[in-house]
Amino acid sequence: MEDIVIVGAGPVGLMLACELGLAGVRPIVLEKRAEPSELPKANGLGGQIVELLDHRGLLEPFSAGSPFTGRPPGFPFGGADLRFDGIDDIPLRLLLIQQPRLERLLTERALELGADIRRGREVRSLSQNEEGVTLELDEGRMRARYVAGCDGAGSLVRRWAGIEFAGTTDDEGLMVGHFKTDLAVFDSLESDGLRPGWNRTPRGRVLLTSLHEGVLIAGVREPGASQSDSVTLADFQAALRRVLGRELPLGEPIWLSSTVAQARLAERYRAGRVFLAGDAAHLFPAGGSALNVGMTDAVNLGWKLAARLRRRVPEALLDTYEGERRPVGARTLTQTRAQAAIDRADGADGEALREVLSEVFAFEQPARHLATLLHDSGIRYGHPGEQAAGPVTGPDAGPEAGPDATSGAGPGGHPLAGRFVPDLRLEGGRRVAELMREGRPVLLDLGGGATLDDDWIETVSARCDDPPAGALLIRPDGYVAWAGGDGLAEAAEQWFGLTASRV
Repeated sequence: MEDIVIVGAGPVGLMLACELGLAGVRPIVLEKRAEPSELPKANGLGGQIVELLDHRGLLEPFSAGSPFTGRPPGFPFGGADLRFDGIDDIPLRLLLIQQPRLERLLTERALELGADIRRGREVRSLSQNEEGVTLELDEGRMRARYVAGCDGAGSLVRRWAGIEFAGTTDDEGLMVGHFKTDLAVFDSLESDGLRPGWNRTPRGRVLLTSLHEGVLIAGVREPGASQSDSVTLADFQAALRRVLGRELPLGEPIWLSSTVAQARLAERYRAGRVFLAGDAAHLFPAGGSALNVGMTDAVNLGWKLAARLRRRVPEALLDTYEGERRPVGARTLTQTRAQAAIDRADGADGEALREVLSEVFAFEQPARHLATLLHDSGIRYGHPGEQAAGPVTGPDAGPEAGPDATSGAGPGGHPLAGRFVPDLRLEGGRRVAELMREGRPVLLDLGGGATLDDDWIETVSARCDDPPAGALLIRPDGYVAWAGGDGLAEAAEQWFGLTASRV
């Protein structure tokens, strides 16, 4: 029997394979496509996943050649102008990287860590019992202790596991394309009265932008359009005629597709020995959050599955995956629904709405709040057995605020508990991110004298200016399980299976 089978070799499945491999588990990844796709379906990563790539030492190689990496000057929030000018410490990070390159780099990393990636292998059905999961393949059968469905919006794993996927489908269709072009084309478009970004007409919207030199990204949104498996240049120009009233000199097409946005959230993220991650678990109608949430799903699930497979932790720890990640999916679905509604508002009323919201977003606190929503949803994790705490609101909401906006006290009684670890500057110039390269738990002693006796948890003694606590117990996914004060023994037992005698 195999330990873990991942169905789907997109960014989410490959990220999960990397996390499992880092922890010493050798996953099998099944992908029905015979070859990796070269379609640039996504153009970058935005949010906490950029920090997590830094934690794994992957940010530098992944950002090589990228036109942009770091804090963005702004973000298109539902067509309203969201700017971060003058706010130096917003959490949101961006990395522009096209999906084919992202998948190639993740594949190389997963193989380096021992993953077994089998392309051209389609799963026909799935069933499970208390001992494991049976997968019927196009050729043969496979048994595994656990299965992770990372097989996208039409997930068959989700269907076979009997998990509902409630939500809505947009009444607008989107046709999008990448075109080889030059600067003269952009000049021509501007002379026609079109501007970078979305251009609105009474019949729909047209997107014109570029993230890479020599490549124009164009999109057409129109009511009543349906999704098509095959889009031609003639189809694209016909859509432009309907919306703009004319064709445009777009250049040679590189890639064309159409889609209809959906807003959906899986009823459960776990059914017995089957887990869902990425688009198999959630679909967002706007905002570019899909890869961020999906790949951070994978990081959360990876260390927990690996710890269970190595029998370090009880089975119950796996339930914290849904308890932590589904609220993140729900919160992201809320903010992307809001973005879609703002963007969809038509006519003078819609323009007025976006204008006033842009004025509100110019204030620091709204800008910070939205940057947090886009970065990591603002959800704080609780103890095992507890649901994740709701979004942070109120006058004290900020980087160290907790679900109680008055006291700021989170799980474990410290503002940092349940939050992503801050990237502290330690003595000698080290950063906390550099301590997380191996994907192990870390006890960071900042002068409080905390110790643990365990070969899995690395204890690091360091100093920094203005330490946030005497010590931090950091999970492999970068979240603080415990910070300072009492309760280290409880946290070590709950999260990592340590007995009190070893603390």
